[in-house]
Amino acid sequence: MVSDLELQTTEYNSTQQRIINYLKAGVSSGTRFFKAKYIAKELGISSRAVGTNLALLAEKCMELEIVQWGYSTSTTWMVKARQYLN
Repeated sequence: MVSDLELQTTEYNSTQQRIINYLKAGVSSGTRFFKAKYIAKELGISSRAVGTNLALLAEKCMELEIVQWGYSTSTTWMVKARQYLN
C-alpha cells in the first residue's frame, strides 16, 4: 500500500483534485467506466478540460489507474483504485 506521505507529495491543481474526488467516489465498489462529458456536466467544467486533465492524471495519479478506453460521442475512461504491494 502506498503511504499517505507519498500521496501528499503529488501536486494537483484544483480542477484535477475535483476530478480525482469525483472518480474516487465512483470507484469505491470497483472498476468503473466514465464518459468525459458526464464528468464535465457533473462538475460544471468543459469536456475538453476533463479530457485534458484525465490524460495528465493517467500519468501522475498514484491513487487511481486511469486508462483511456474508447471514443464515441465522448471519450470513455476506465478507472479503478490502484493496488500496491508492500
